[in-house]
Amino acid sequence: MKNKNQSGLYNLGTGQARTFLDLAKATFHALDLEPNIEYVDTPEDIRDKYQYYTQAEMGKLIAAGYDKPFTSLEEGVKDYDELFEGLQV
Repeated sequence: MKNKNQSGLYNLGTGQARTFLDLAKATFHALDLEPNIEYVDTPEDIRDKYQYYTQAEMGKLIAAGYDKPFTSLEEGVKDYDELFEGLQV
C-alpha cells in the first residue's frame, strides 16, 4: 500500500497448505468446545470441479518488500472469534 510502484493483486496467506480438518479443529478450540467432526463424501456432481488443495503463493508479496511475520491459522481463527465474542447466533 505504501509502495505505489508495486500495485496489483496479491495472494494473502501463510504460504503453508493447511487442511479443512486443521480449520475445524482451530475453530472448536477458539470456541472452547470439544471437536465434534463428521466426514461426508464430496457430492458426485462437484467432485471433478472441487478445489481439493490450496496454498497461497507469497513470492510476489515478499518480492514487493513485505517482511512481517504471517499469522498462523490458529491465531487467525482465534482473533476472528474474539471479534464476534458475545454475539448471539
